Parts: sequence; structure tokens; C-alpha cells
Amino acid sequence: MSDRTRAHVYVTGRVQGVFFRATTRDTAREEGADGWVKNLDDGRVEAVFEGPSAVVEAMVEFCHEGSPQARVEDVEVTEEDPEGIEGFEIRR
Repeated sequence: MSDRTRAHVYVTGRVQGVFFRATTRDTAREEGADGWVKNLDDGRVEAVFEGPSAVVEAMVEFCHEGSPQARVEDVEVTEEDPEGIEGFEIRR
């Protein structure tokens, strides 16, 4: 469990209404990342990824591109202590 890390991410740009959350969920499940993703009222997307450091790093890199229709302008990442989340979901 010592390799488990957590990243809290805020993505800015055209990231709502372009399947960003669904693509993030599908990619996280394929990569084996735990966590969640949701839209924020200010137009950003917020996500948390937990898992082995290589998996979390891959998901953070994914956020720089997002879904094919997305236009990512900025990605803010904060490293946090893992909370033991299991599975990956879209939150509302």
C-alpha cells in the first residue's frame, strides 16, 4: 500500500458538455485508478485519482487532453494522502 498515491485535480477549459467525465471514468477504470470526477458550477471539472503512482500520473497526464471534444486550458494538481477509495465514479 506504500506505493498508493492520491492526486486532486481541477481542469479548466471547455471541459463540460464534451464527455470529459465519462471519458475520464472509462480511462480510470481501464488504467485501474480509483476515485471520482464531477462538474463544478464554475465550468471546471474536479477529479480525484488514487492508486499506484504510475497509474495516478497517467490519469493526471490524461487530464491535459481529456475527451476528443475537450479543449483543456489548465490543470491544477495537488498531491494528498490516499483515503482508500475503491472504484471510480462520476459524481453529480
